[in-house]
Amino acid sequence: MQIWPAIDLRGGKCVRLRQGDYAQETVFNDDPVAVALSFQNAGARHLHIVDLDGAREGSPVNLPAVQDIVAAVDMECELGGGVRDEQAIAELLGFGLGRLVVGTSAIKQPDWFRATCQQFPNKLVLGIDARNGLVATDGWLETSSVSAVELALQFTSEPIAAIVYTDIATDGMMAGPNVAAMREMQDAVSVPVVASGGVTTLEDVRALAEAGLAAAIIGRALYEGAFSLSDAIAIAEEVASSK
Repeated sequence: MQIWPAIDLRGGKCVRLRQGDYAQETVFNDDPVAVALSFQNAGARHLHIVDLDGAREGSPVNLPAVQDIVAAVDMECELGGGVRDEQAIAELLGFGLGRLVVGTSAIKQPDWFRATCQQFPNKLVLGIDARNGLVATDGWLETSSVSAVELALQFTSEPIAAIVYTDIATDGMMAGPNVAAMREMQDAVSVPVVASGGVTTLEDVRALAEAGLAAAIIGRALYEGAFSLSDAIAIAEEVASSK
């Protein structure tokens, strides 16, 4: 299982929200590049970046910070938040981002997303955010009537790189991930599923790895020092070697 440490950008700073609530923000660092380099030095080979302003505005906002991060590190970087048209996709991939997470537009314009997947094969990640198993959109401001697994199955025949599955109830709450929901999603689809939300302990990392998840995104736990990134990577590798 890959470990993707997370950098959430708002106003050019590295922050975390609780359950996606913009009113519950904690600023962890004014220098996202320094944070990214610390992750790389701890052994990370992947980096998950979220443009929180972009998710709300509908187009990327924190581009200078994103460009600085990508230029500074030697990791596979993915970006989510406000990625909603071909022009933005082409521009962001041109910056050197490895892949882009598309959520709201995939749900609201499924035909467009299918065509765009064909245009950018294995570069787009389907971002599914769910509240009580139902898909949420627009920076988690709206909840639909579509189940997360049902949505995923609509797109698994397309050349998507992965699915990032976020359980909103656990995100940023330091209360553990929804392992059952994550396992259900990975069992239902043939593409890699990246678990996002709630990883709090090294046992959470182990549980997700043992559940067969392809990757896990870790945010607040790293910033609050719950465990070290290097230990999380070691556990993921240990589980992989034991299978």
